Amino acid sequence: MSAVSRHYVLAAGGTGGHLLPAFALAAELHQRGHHVALITDERGAKIPGKPEYLPAHILPPGRIAGRNPLGWLKGARGVWQGRAMAKRLFDSFQPSAVVGFGGYPSLPTMLAATSAGIPSVIHEQNAVLGRVNRYFAGKVDAIATPSEVVDRLDDKYAGKVTLVGNPVRAEVLALRDAPFPEFSEDSLFRILVTGGSQGARILSQVVPEGLAMLPTALRSRLQVIQQCRPEDIEGVRERYATHGIPAELGTYFPDMAERLAGAHLFIGRSGASTIAELTAVGRPAILIPLPYAMDDHQSANAREMVAGGGARVLRQPPITTEDPDTYTGEKLNELLREQADIQQKMAKDLCLQIQAIAQRPETLANAAHAAWNCGYPKAAIDLADLVESFGAAPIMDVLRVVPEGGAPAHGTQGALAREGAR
Repeated sequence: MSAVSRHYVLAAGGTGGHLLPAFALAAELHQRGHHVALITDERGAKIPGKPEYLPAHILPPGRIAGRNPLGWLKGARGVWQGRAMAKRLFDSFQPSAVVGFGGYPSLPTMLAATSAGIPSVIHEQNAVLGRVNRYFAGKVDAIATPSEVVDRLDDKYAGKVTLVGNPVRAEVLALRDAPFPEFSEDSLFRILVTGGSQGARILSQVVPEGLAMLPTALRSRLQVIQQCRPEDIEGVRERYATHGIPAELGTYFPDMAERLAGAHLFIGRSGASTIAELTAVGRPAILIPLPYAMDDHQSANAREMVAGGGARVLRQPPITTEDPDTYTGEKLNELLREQADIQQKMAKDLCLQIQAIAQRPETLANAAHAAWNCGYPKAAIDLADLVESFGAAPIMDVLRVVPEGGAPAHGTQGALAREGAR
């Protein structure tokens, strides 16, 4: 078939929250016959799930944070070096547009794009506009958002905004039309628990205790799958064994999409990718926003799903620290008492939340449908359409015959790879 093949650069921070939507967009653009390159940091280059056809180019660290002026100078130097490197990559790759997904590695890339006059788009994953995306909101051509309301997005940029949602992995999106697992008063009750990349310790302590408080009739039907930190896993295993609750534990599940497909209820953090996948598949959730998240964005992420009836929120009060190893004497005792009180209250609240949502099969099924209604299944398609609408000048387009498998081979990918290796 014939298609117009263009080049696009995606820039994303080194976390799954930034990179998973970038991977989904790359897959959609590749399927349309375009060439795509990724700019990220060292962490991002190691994130599982990067497509083989997506070359990754690592920029030097350029985070400007803290109170140390020497750190500022080092960070500013990294940003400047990254900007220069991105410009050299653009000279080789000649992108039709550059898409920023937030995070510090996107800062020098977007600086290079906007200064060079290359059409640019930012995509925000969270329901609060992040710092880097806030900086570029007035400089880019378009702003793609994950929900109808995004905090800290100035109204004066409303003309640039397009609601697309958060793109999710193809294997997750494929589950959207699958029925909700059968759930009756006699069936197993399968619960999936994950803590994300941060703060899983509190879940390892609270969830087993909360499940143990359930009425016997409900507790006897439990089947738990829980992701734990390596240092917590044996303690969690012991807690479940003490309460007689069957649980499969692991530090990482490569088949998470299948686990989600079989779950009746999700318990965990409310990161942007988590919300996107829960609503894509239609799984009810008890969400525990990370209280230390920047701008409390995880609470904002949960807002739409809760309002739609697909989720409930369990609050985790912030405490001085989750690491008692730095405390001694009476301060340590005070911290441990504070932690124990918080965990006990959260466990009781979790028990009540589960009872409210799962005691009657129709309540759980209705919550699942409500979660499904909050999804944006065309997010990757709509974002690709938006990106394709920029940089479409005839001089940038090359008409090629594209094979059925996707993008044709092209010399500039090799040039870009060589440039990134310098």
